[in-house]
Formats: sequence, structure tokens, C-alpha cells
Amino acid sequence: MDAYLAVVAKREVREYTDRPVPEDILVRILQAGRATGSSKNRQPWRFVVLRDKVRHRELAGLMTGRGNLERCVVAVAIVLLSDSFRYDAGRAAQNMMVAAWALGVGSCPNSVHPDHADDARALLGVPPEASVASVITFGYPAPGQPQPRAKADPDRVLARIKRLPLEELVSEERFSG
Repeated sequence: MDAYLAVVAKREVREYTDRPVPEDILVRILQAGRATGSSKNRQPWRFVVLRDKVRHRELAGLMTGRGNLERCVVAVAIVLLSDSFRYDAGRAAQNMMVAAWALGVGSCPNSVHPDHADDARALLGVPPEASVASVITFGYPAPGQPQPRAKADPDRVLARIKRLPLEELVSEERFSG
């Protein structure tokens, strides 16, 4: 799957099969996060790989809307070493999710509920000066969930997704609403 197709076709997957994500695929997903650009190359993130179902269940209770951690085979928590670089965390998350999609693996970002930020930090052993920016679930999509398709036509994908038309989003030289 080429990069453009992976970006336009990627959809959130919230239900997964029990099929494990092979270690070499997970490493490639993590490498995509590692390769992400950051402001002044600070690389303000660290990644915590979560495979334990008990930990998934405990962390799910701290997520906004419980997230979908209890339904995945592996998750990655993105830890920010400084709260002032949230933008960079989003970039790393998107890189990992798009790479996963291109590799045939589904994903979904989840956020820690603000009232439970300290509990999430404690559960994952994150120091007080750092924060859990997001937790991304990964796995092979269950039936009925969006499926990565290496041969999809990007124009057909764009025609059927529920997004504002480009004409409503883009203006030339000056903002036009």
C-alpha cells in the first residue's frame, strides 16, 4: 500500500480478532513513531508497549469512555516527557497508525480521562513530570470493521468518506470561511 492510499483510506478500528500482531510488524509500527519529526528534533515521547490483558482492563477504566483497550491484542501508550509538546505526540500517533494500516493492522487512538491522568501515570510507571498523551490500540480488524485494502482506489475511498469537500476546506491567499 502506498503512503497516499494509507493516509486517505485509514479508518479507526475498535474491534479486533485475537490474532497476535507479529513482533516484526510491531517493531515497524514503533519505528514509524520513532521516525516522526518533532519540534527542534526534541523527540519528546517514549512508547510503552502494553500486551497484558489485565493491564488493558485496568487502563481501560481510566480512559475517556473506557476506550477500546479491552478488545485489542496490543496497545502503545505515548508518554510525553513534557506537556508542552502535545502536537508532536499527535504526529507520532498518526505515523504509527498510518504505518499499521499500510501493514494490514487496524488501530484506534484513545485518551486518558483528565480526572484519571495521575492514576494512568502511576499504573504505567510514568514519572510525575511526564504525561500519558494517548494510548493507541492495535490489532487485526474483526469482521464488520474497516479492513485495510492494499489495492483500493484512493479516489473511490475519498468519494465515499464522510468528510467536508475540499472546496469547503481550502481557500487561496486569504481565509474565506
